[in-house]
Amino acid sequence: MSEHLPSVLFVCVHNAGRSQMAAAFLAHLAGGAVEVRSAGSAPADDVNPAAVEAMAEVGVDMSASRPKPLTADAVRASDVVITMGCGDTCPVFPGKRYLDWRLDDPAGQGVAAVRPIRDEIEQLVRGLLAELGVATAP
Repeated sequence: MSEHLPSVLFVCVHNAGRSQMAAAFLAHLAGGAVEVRSAGSAPADDVNPAAVEAMAEVGVDMSASRPKPLTADAVRASDVVITMGCGDTCPVFPGKRYLDWRLDDPAGQGVAAVRPIRDEIEQLVRGLLAELGVATAP
C-alpha cells in the first residue's frame, strides 16, 4: 500500500498572486513530499508578473503557472485548505482542515511591494510543513 501524501490546496480570489506563491513555495520546499494545488474563486487570465519576478529572486520558478478555477473536487481531494481572502466562496467539506492566511493582496503592486508578502508566505509555508511533519529542502 502506498503512503498517503498530505495534500494542500491554496485558494484566493484570482489565483494569480498569493495562492500561486504559496503553492510554488510548498512544492519547492517539500520536494515532492506534499501534493500541492492552488485555485481561485474568480481566476485571473495570468499569474501576477510581479509575483513571478519576486519568486524568481529567491530561486523559485513559477513562470509556467496558470490561474485555475476552484472546484469542489479540488477541495474534496485536499487534506488542508488554506484560504487567502476568498471569503465565503470556498466550499466547506467535513473532515478537512481549513486555515485562513490574512495576507495583503499583491494585485496591481510592483515587485517591491510583493517581496514582503512573498517573505511572509514563505514563513507560513515553512510553519505548515513543520506542522505536517515534512522535512524541507535546503
